[in-house]
Amino acid sequence: MMNWKNNTQHYGWLSISLHWLMALLILAAFASIEMRGLFEKGSETRDLIKHIHFMLGLSILALVLIRLSLRLFQTQPVTLSAEPSQQKLSKIMHWTLYVFMLFMPILGWLTISAEGKQLLIFGTQLPQLVMENHDLAEFFEESHEILGQFGYLLIGLHALAGILHHYLWHDATLMRMLGRNGQTNSANSL
Repeated sequence: MMNWKNNTQHYGWLSISLHWLMALLILAAFASIEMRGLFEKGSETRDLIKHIHFMLGLSILALVLIRLSLRLFQTQPVTLSAEPSQQKLSKIMHWTLYVFMLFMPILGWLTISAEGKQLLIFGTQLPQLVMENHDLAEFFEESHEILGQFGYLLIGLHALAGILHHYLWHDATLMRMLGRNGQTNSANSL
């Protein structure tokens, strides 16, 4: 049975579950904001999709705080690559993803606050982070959109790295995040 905690060789089920849950939430957040454009401004459907986007973003914010806590206070499996450059790139990529997952929802919340709108999650009104300010709202919204575009690239590179580890370098990096702890080779690839 898989342990809930990480060790130096394997991710625990809690880290694996949070990783894939966050991946699904981020995918849903991206999909919801892209779908918004299919509906007229001011329509109930468009407003519902935006509300779903906000809820997903705030869920991501809550979960990334849990993930950061786990990252800081729990053992992390060693990087399987012996190449120092790959080890360094791996750390940079992971911390950049954490910064992305933290700041995207905060920028969204700041945008809504600066627009003077209420942000409700599960029927509870969240506090305004800044006073209403049209120019500030535009700045936060544009920053949120630019960071979102960067996020597409960042997540794509992260997924590509997992695929390269599996199919090109034949190590167990991807398998560990799938909860399979054995070494891999081309014969037992996904």
